[in-house]
Formats: sequence, structure tokens, C-alpha cells
Amino acid sequence: MTSHLRRTGTILGAAALTLLALPANAHAAAVACGGGVSTGRVAVNGCISAQRGSAGRFPTREITAHMKARNTGTKAVNVTYEAFFRVVDGGHWEKIGNGRTHVRPGETVGPVEVGSSTRVCGPVRVEIRVHARADGAAWSGWSPAATKQCQT
Repeated sequence: MTSHLRRTGTILGAAALTLLALPANAHAAAVACGGGVSTGRVAVNGCISAQRGSAGRFPTREITAHMKARNTGTKAVNVTYEAFFRVVDGGHWEKIGNGRTHVRPGETVGPVEVGSSTRVCGPVRVEIRVHARADGAAWSGWSPAATKQCQT
């Protein structure tokens, strides 16, 4: 019994040290992903997060677009991706970032930050959309994700 407790304590201690060694951001925002689309054998999700901030006296949100890619094929593939942002009511789509990543067979990459836009808070809904293209494949459809800009 004593050796079992000692082993459990050692495992828990090692886990706690591992958690302490990982960088943590106390203000990190949760990432929410939208529906999936595909390009070749790669499934892609657009994801969004909104982090609180301020510009002087005015509360802000940094709206960040992320991309998640999962290779369902048997060969590694390079994936190019783009993200766009807009305010849903009357806004126009604005490109906020792009990138490229290598995804091994069966691997999921992400969520990877693609770009962001800092906005003064308002009672509006904001949306991002992400699409991707695996080498040799066509651009995927759009994977959208949305949030209330200044929800609590």
C-alpha cells in the first residue's frame, strides 16, 4: 500500500512539474472551431478566439483566426491556408493572414494561429472564415467560425 501511494505521489509530482514547465497565458482565450471542409485528403476547420484587452479606457477584443488540418491520407502533404475576417452586419471580408504547414499521414496540426484583428468592443457579431489547399488539390470550401465580439 505504501509503495502504491509513493508511486502515485511520484506520478502526480511529475505531472505537476510538467504543467508548470509549460508556458501559460492567464489571459489566453478559448478557441472554438467551425465545421470542416476538405482539400484532397486533408480535413480543414476554421477556428476563432476573442481575447480581452483595452485601448486606453475602451475595452477591446483581439479576434484571432486559427486553422486546424487533419491528413486522412497515407502520404505527407503540404497545406497552404488563408483566413478572412468581417463584422457580420454590413462588414466586408478582409484577409488577415495566410500560411503553409506540413501535415504527416494521420496527423492533426493545429489550431495554428493564422491572423488577428483588434477591435473596440461593440454589440456586434464577428466571423472568420478559413480555406486551404493541399499540394495538387483545389482550394477547399470555406470553414466559418463566429463569436459575439464582446461576450463575457
